Amino acid sequence: MTKEQFEIFSNFRSDFKDYCSSLNQQFGEALKPLQIAAAQKDTPEYPLETPVVYNTALDELSQESEIRIIVIGDNPGKDEQLSKNQKYLVGQSGKIAAGFFAKNPEFNTDFRKNAIILNKTPVHTAKTKHIKQLLKNGSEEIKNLISQSQLYMAEKTARLHIDLCNSAGENGIRPELWLVGYAELKGNGLFLKYRNQLKSTYNSTGHGNESTCHKDEATGHKDESIGHLERSREISCWDSVYVFQHFSMNRFSIDLKDFRAENLKLGMAEAAHALGEKHKQEIFG
Repeated sequence: MTKEQFEIFSNFRSDFKDYCSSLNQQFGEALKPLQIAAAQKDTPEYPLETPVVYNTALDELSQESEIRIIVIGDNPGKDEQLSKNQKYLVGQSGKIAAGFFAKNPEFNTDFRKNAIILNKTPVHTAKTKHIKQLLKNGSEEIKNLISQSQLYMAEKTARLHIDLCNSAGENGIRPELWLVGYAELKGNGLFLKYRNQLKSTYNSTGHGNESTCHKDEATGHKDESIGHLERSREISCWDSVYVFQHFSMNRFSIDLKDFRAENLKLGMAEAAHALGEKHKQEIFG
């Protein structure tokens, strides 16, 4: 990261850490019985240790870190909330994601070193669908917490992305933002507030139009790696937002494989960008 990018990231990280700590102090004890009850019908018993989860992997990033992608999952699950972890996407889905980038070097991305991993809410449930039970059985304060946490994450994440793009300078990396898991972003989904606030934040800032990418003038080639989506025209930060199916159950990889089968001329990274843009139009219009 450039010096300015790291300062922006550090401020985001500090604010996010304080936010999660405050929510745990205020609502942790009220959340725990609701989270346990929501999991009882379809989830083996597990130790519930962290009701609201901050991603401690963010603390491992430094100014020397090359951030190429911001990945947005749904919410912290069983593995993520364990005291020994308190990190996002460390379960099977995370292993699949890390494996995908390891097998596809054209993305120039180490999932554990070059990514900022966030969620649509830091509130834990064993399965994302269990949030419905929290909303059904929780107090008005709990319902408001879940709603406000989505608004907080959407606005803070969009501004982080825009600011990192705009502070990259000539030689810095302009990260992409991948929304991974879109089932709850449509219809009567759980994360409609997140979806709407995210788009609203990009709109209110002009989609980050100060951020531009260009072709290599010497070769005329486009670099399709993460963080270097090169195009011959200026692009806004919103243009480097992509939407995908979730990594879990290999849905991301299967969807991308099927898309490539229909678009044989596209390379892996080019196909991923095209597919992510297609799903973005489906979700955001």
